[in-house]
Amino acid sequence: MSWNYRFQSDREKHGDVGPPPPDLYKPSGSRDGRDIASTVSRRTWSRRDIAIMFLRGVLLVPALIVLCYRARPSLAAPAASQGAQLANLPADNWQQYVRAPRHNVVGASRVLSQYTKGNVTNPDGLINGKGSTVLTRTQPPPSEDPNVPSPDEIVPAIVVDFGLNMPGWLTIDFDGAYNFSAGRPGIRLAFSETLEFLTDLSDFSRSNNGETITPGSDQIAVKEGEYTWTATHGCEYGNQVCVDGLHGFRYVKIYLDAMYFDEPYTTSYGSVSISSINLKLSGYRGTPDTFTGWLETSDEDLNQWWYDSVYTNDICTDTFRKNDTEPRYAASPSLIGKLVLHDGAKRDRDPYVGDIAVAGLTSYLTHNVPEAARNVLADLADHQRDDGWIPPASINSYTLQLMDYPMWWVVCSYDLYMYTGDTDYINKYYQAMANVLDKYYPSVTNNDTNLIQKGIGSSGSYGDYGFLPRTGPVTYYNALYVLALDRAASIATMLGGHDKDAARWRERGKVFSAAINERRFDTSVGAFFDGNCGSSPCNTHAQDGNSLAIVSGAANSTIAKSVLSYLSAKNQRPYGNAFYDNDLLEGGFSQRVYAFISYFEREARFMTGLADSALEEMRRLYGWMASHDPKVTAWEGIGANGSLYQGRYSSQAHGWATGIVPSLTNNVLGVKPTGPGFSTWSIKPIPADVQWAKGVVPGPDGPIKVNWNRDKDQGLFWLSASTPPGNSGTISVPVGNVGTSVYINSELAWNNGPQKRAIAAEHNDGYVTIHVDGGDHTVTVGFNM
Repeated sequence: MSWNYRFQSDREKHGDVGPPPPDLYKPSGSRDGRDIASTVSRRTWSRRDIAIMFLRGVLLVPALIVLCYRARPSLAAPAASQGAQLANLPADNWQQYVRAPRHNVVGASRVLSQYTKGNVTNPDGLINGKGSTVLTRTQPPPSEDPNVPSPDEIVPAIVVDFGLNMPGWLTIDFDGAYNFSAGRPGIRLAFSETLEFLTDLSDFSRSNNGETITPGSDQIAVKEGEYTWTATHGCEYGNQVCVDGLHGFRYVKIYLDAMYFDEPYTTSYGSVSISSINLKLSGYRGTPDTFTGWLETSDEDLNQWWYDSVYTNDICTDTFRKNDTEPRYAASPSLIGKLVLHDGAKRDRDPYVGDIAVAGLTSYLTHNVPEAARNVLADLADHQRDDGWIPPASINSYTLQLMDYPMWWVVCSYDLYMYTGDTDYINKYYQAMANVLDKYYPSVTNNDTNLIQKGIGSSGSYGDYGFLPRTGPVTYYNALYVLALDRAASIATMLGGHDKDAARWRERGKVFSAAINERRFDTSVGAFFDGNCGSSPCNTHAQDGNSLAIVSGAANSTIAKSVLSYLSAKNQRPYGNAFYDNDLLEGGFSQRVYAFISYFEREARFMTGLADSALEEMRRLYGWMASHDPKVTAWEGIGANGSLYQGRYSSQAHGWATGIVPSLTNNVLGVKPTGPGFSTWSIKPIPADVQWAKGVVPGPDGPIKVNWNRDKDQGLFWLSASTPPGNSGTISVPVGNVGTSVYINSELAWNNGPQKRAIAAEHNDGYVTIHVDGGDHTVTVGFNM
């Protein structure tokens, strides 16, 4: 019923059937141009007049609320239904994004018909189970023209797509074989993560990298009768007819051929019948029931890329085995049989500590397998040198010389402590941490400049995560040292009894920070130099050192914004942000993207209030990987024009590239530990352009559950948090202006005015922060539910 109808009905009821008085539609401050107050003083009010004035008031109140809200949004509370709508998020549906296969044995998804060659009958039988697939090759008769191949000389071949990049052992169910010459018909297998590098040889074979038993393709001498063949590492006849074993791949080429050095056991001619092909999956199978932490937001692309990265990390989480790890003398007896975080699913299947700086966070936030990181960190610490240096991996019997990875070991140990509360580990390896910081890095520091300098002491030939040709006081090494010192000082303080260590490390961090700003900042561009060319800084600026200068706190907020502005202007590519601004050090550097180091640039952007640009970079980087072969999994690196930067050798499933997981969980959902094992925590959503988010972050005392939603146009925000009892933390919510009212559990926490507040809170950088104990809390901004 409209107001006009109700008003007229009331007037008719009282016998007044004329139209509404015209002065109802005049401005509220006047009546026919006369002052309303003087009119009131000169007349007697009838029942009709009182009713009219009452209705005026009913009309006036909403108008005043609208005007008042437009002037100061924080003063206007939404209707109860609006508050309920803010709290009403969609039902949990995160499971739809999970990529893991349902079973440990995975069937192929399709045969790529365009790659089927030669005499192959019923190629789809491998997939649909409707009859066997048969490959046949007969010895060709002598040709009148040797330059014209006979049709029988075309090698029968098919290519099978498993739909996802995954590691494991291939199994083939053979229905039998028939040979047309001496030896058994040979089947060769070539594996690849991408179609681009699918040839007669695998895109990567551990046998081509230190332990050669095959030329890059597995060889089978197919037996008569039905049987199942499994890709077990080794040779069938002495050192002939050999198999690499485990592969990481999406595509496999199957073709009837034999290698000459496998005679007389195999032949290139005959007929082979195959009924099915499967993969026995290796790695952690992260099905929905295994997730201890999850995330869902209003952005479906971000959601899918988050779970794609979890899948990538899962297939790199595997038991360390001698015959399928990195071949360069990496098969460490102290790791065999333990769950570890491998560098990649296909290549560098060895635990590198730098990778765990990202892969470890992804693991802690999604699955309850902290031992995968702990086993690696402990093993590397157990192989520490007397001078304090910690090896980066078990490669070359723990002697691979890297300059930066001992510092990453410190940072990763801090992360393990904060996310899992593993006090036993920290206590056991505390002295190893002190030796890294107090023995090794002082031995490679220039005491005149107070900067680590590559070239001093044992560091001259040392590489880093990218084996980059840089020398001198490299900003990346020094900024990473500041970060390691800060993390170590925090550990010392939280453990207690190490106050002198904490004070010394914090003071040294200040000294190095000052030296970085004084000696490495390029005022001409507003960013930090990389290393030196001779005695002067090279005119090049790297993503790693600039990002870590911000993340470590070495750079103040003004410098941080300058640095990030420069990186945005110089390094943006359609597939992410490049790790150098030019090619001074090496060709192609300005076009190369590392998802590993890009994670720290995003962290710097979130820290500096540039969340929109962090998400924009994330969408370019992960959107590119998700839309280019092999899709889904996160890549080790990207080259010019979005290519595989190391060609066939590149790894397209790398745990260090999964930084979108901590980026979104720690910043957009907003949950971070501030004490060991989330004994204290911070909940501070940084929405950027995300409308809502919800998720669970696991901790040893129980999960932290967070849901938030907002009305950006009206400046309203709602957050619900459920946290373990006995713990405590802070909840910070974004506010439009300092006067916006904030409520927690319906009690006023902030209004920046004279109104008495029941809860203590503070305002800083656009957020109101409330200190709370564990339990359930609801915080609202701009209204009270």
